[in-house]
Amino acid sequence: MDNDKPVSVLKKVIETARDGEKGFREAAEHFKSPELRTMAQRVSAERAEFARELEPELRAEGKDEKIEGSTAGALHRAWVDIKTALGGGDQTILDWLEQGEDYAKKTYGEALQASLPSAAQLIVRRQYDRIVNTHDQVKRLRDQNRAA
Repeated sequence: MDNDKPVSVLKKVIETARDGEKGFREAAEHFKSPELRTMAQRVSAERAEFARELEPELRAEGKDEKIEGSTAGALHRAWVDIKTALGGGDQTILDWLEQGEDYAKKTYGEALQASLPSAAQLIVRRQYDRIVNTHDQVKRLRDQNRAA
């Protein structure tokens, strides 16, 4: 991430939010547990809102483009499709989501160190706090599921 250019930082964060939206939607489709399915649907909708919230900040920086997510995110989603097709269940999906949340925390943390306009910085900070909470929730669910 080029920390000196707000456009590149915002694009990366929006891309990460879109990857999270798609990843949690994919997880919801594969979860057997209704509670996990509901959680994944909620987080997917939240991440879609994160991207929508940041898009005006990108436009304010002179870039009006639609960011859909990353190639790495698409590959990560394909990997969970393969693993679940081979019999991986809720534990496999939780492990996969936790890895994705590690990446989201890292990306947002780097964005917080970047030079962003103050309005964008406030949005990224608030979203980062939600990502940390979701990461911790997914990790807790993963550990509980493993222990059960």
